[in-house]
Amino acid sequence: MKKLVFMVCLLVVSMAAHAQFEKGKWVINPYTTGVGFSVSKAEKAQFGLGVKAGNFLTEGIALLVEAGADWSKPRSSYSLGTGGRYYFNKTGVYVGAGLKLDHTRLKGGHKDTGFGLGVDAGYAFFISKTVTIEPAVYYNWCFNESDMSKFGIKIGFGIYL
Repeated sequence: MKKLVFMVCLLVVSMAAHAQFEKGKWVINPYTTGVGFSVSKAEKAQFGLGVKAGNFLTEGIALLVEAGADWSKPRSSYSLGTGGRYYFNKTGVYVGAGLKLDHTRLKGGHKDTGFGLGVDAGYAFFISKTVTIEPAVYYNWCFNESDMSKFGIKIGFGIYL
């Protein structure tokens, strides 16, 4: 009996998620990076904030814009970008990719501006009909400086309108 109730609950959650990934819906995704795990040759400690927002062009495919800030020792960076996200089978599992313009300030006054490619994969876990918790792994590849590329974990919240 417990298995049957559990399966019915999963079906209801899956149907609620299906309605949120439809064409014309909006998503707002504030997130934080540096959740205790990051691998980069250039950083020792990290904390970052960002937000993605966009619209579903078709069912399960969203076009997003992004803005973020990352305060890591020995550098600080600010980024703007655009990208997309694909949701698999309307279950909340997603992959995303996008291009970013990063402005970086290194300790000692050196400044650098460059482009990069970011990819992420995660899960949108619905805690209500329109709000999610979204843990994800990400990789940001910096085109002009390989030491600034990084792999890490981020936690976000999604608001689906």
